[in-house]
Amino acid sequence: MIIAILLYFVLFFGIGFILNMLLRASWVMAVLYPVVVLLIIDSLGIGAYFTNPGEAFSELGTSLVQLPLADIIILSSGMVGAVLAGIVIRMLRDRGYQMF
Repeated sequence: MIIAILLYFVLFFGIGFILNMLLRASWVMAVLYPVVVLLIIDSLGIGAYFTNPGEAFSELGTSLVQLPLADIIILSSGMVGAVLAGIVIRMLRDRGYQMF
């Protein structure tokens, strides 16, 4: 579990840092991360939310409630990494580093 926590933190910090650098925005990954988490948790495809939204959102709510504590901790570490990437980019830009 410790390895998974570190992996998600580093993975989403790195992805968030690169996206923030390329798109010149500080919080891109922090905004996109909940969507990524929902895609990881959900067993339905994206199209189900448009073709049968009532059942799809109901199943998503059930999946979220039944999520084990270990998964919540691991996915939360990814969110911390995404938010920290935004903070680091903002600090670097305030100190004069221009990335792309």
